[in-house]
Amino acid sequence: MAGGAFVGDGGGRSYEGGVTVFVLFTCVAAAMGGLLFGYDLGISGGVTSMESFLKKFFPSVFHKMKNETHQNQYCKFDSQLLTLFTSCLYLAALVASFLASTVTRKFGRKISMFVAGLVFLLGSILNGVANNITLLIIGRLLLGVGVGFANQSVPVYLAEMAPTKIRGALNMGFQMAITIGILVAGLVNFGTAKIKGGFGWRISLALAAVPSLLMTLAAIFLPDTPNSTLERGHPEKAKKMLKKIRGTNNVDDEFQDLLDATEAARNVDNQWTNITQPRYRPQLVICFLIPFFQQLTGINVIMFYAPVLFKTLGFGDEASLMSTVITGSVNVVATLVSIFTVDKFGRRILFLEGGTQMMICQVAIGVMIAMKFGLSGEGSFTKHEANWILFLICAYVAAFAWSWGPLGWLVPSEICPLEIRSAGQAINVSVNMLFTFIIGQVFLSMLCHLKFGLFFFFAGFVLIMTIFITVFLPETKNVPIEEMNKVWKAHWFWGKYIPDEAIIGRQV
Repeated sequence: MAGGAFVGDGGGRSYEGGVTVFVLFTCVAAAMGGLLFGYDLGISGGVTSMESFLKKFFPSVFHKMKNETHQNQYCKFDSQLLTLFTSCLYLAALVASFLASTVTRKFGRKISMFVAGLVFLLGSILNGVANNITLLIIGRLLLGVGVGFANQSVPVYLAEMAPTKIRGALNMGFQMAITIGILVAGLVNFGTAKIKGGFGWRISLALAAVPSLLMTLAAIFLPDTPNSTLERGHPEKAKKMLKKIRGTNNVDDEFQDLLDATEAARNVDNQWTNITQPRYRPQLVICFLIPFFQQLTGINVIMFYAPVLFKTLGFGDEASLMSTVITGSVNVVATLVSIFTVDKFGRRILFLEGGTQMMICQVAIGVMIAMKFGLSGEGSFTKHEANWILFLICAYVAAFAWSWGPLGWLVPSEICPLEIRSAGQAINVSVNMLFTFIIGQVFLSMLCHLKFGLFFFFAGFVLIMTIFITVFLPETKNVPIEEMNKVWKAHWFWGKYIPDEAIIGRQV
């Protein structure tokens, strides 16, 4: 068909050009930024369950765990300093995401990715050589800065580079890298925990240098996106890159839409003021609520406290680390399910099915813990019961991994027009990191005080967020990101906020 564009089945136009090896390579390389986040999520819970680590940095927790004969299992790891070690990273990432927003817009997506890798590398070195709690926390804060920059830039980079028809799958490469990072961290912890001499935790923390080096090298050699290049005033270079990633010279229609979006972006003096305007109300609400809800699924209770949680539930030291490897493997496989289905079935169906499955699993886990530990927190699971708990947790992790996990990064990165894209992603990252910090900091205290009710608490939020998706999130598959306002305009609730002149592109 001549003209280079036609109406797609998702409500937007499909541009000419196929899926090139070049764009696949760049997206896979960029997605390695997720390894940083994933490795850290997985490694922190493992080292905080190692006795040698606790004895050196958190002796009060170590002695409490060793000396009490009749333990309240819910409260055995309750320590604000211990949770601060895990959660301070996300507070640093929150602050860094706002700086990363400016860097990403003014200097390009790849510069932000380079900064992410470099700072994360420094943090991993400090954590590996730390001999006191101060140096350990400083290293964690540097890791947080790296995570903030990576989570700001990588999803936007992937959304802008990917062809519309497989944008969901390629963008989920970021989540796939996160899950691989979590799995690798679990395997590393399982191995280093066996090292005699009590220094295995150092190896676990120092090996974070590997994904940071991969991220840094990838950022050096990757090209910047056509959107970013055009945004910084290089139209010829942007068009040349667009031809290369689409594998065709006939990119006039898509390039014109990029020009229109860039022109609209240039008329914006301040993204932060602009995103509060009524015309951007759908994007503002979604970019805030999606990451807010993502953390209140309770997933990080499982991801970065899994070994601690499994030990609390009566698993032995080695069994708790092996169970973490099992859930990490489920996480990777289930993310593959999402990658292969998101552009075929859409975002909404995955959100809704995943939410339903998570809620059922959380209620079942809460009931089993209530029946075994009651309010006193004393007791343990039989091997058969422990296997059922592990099965339910794996089913819960799988549901998250094909729904709220990847979609929590995909949807906010694809719905914002260029003039507010960096601000929208900064909100997404900062809200994500804020509530990751809050949940990480209060989880062990919540477990101590809410006991089995903690799982009912998260199940209630999953119900609320599933209803929200049903009512307020339109389907965005197969819609070019520069034409996303057409979707909002057609929505029963959001349509009233979108003026006619905000619609870019024409139906042909």
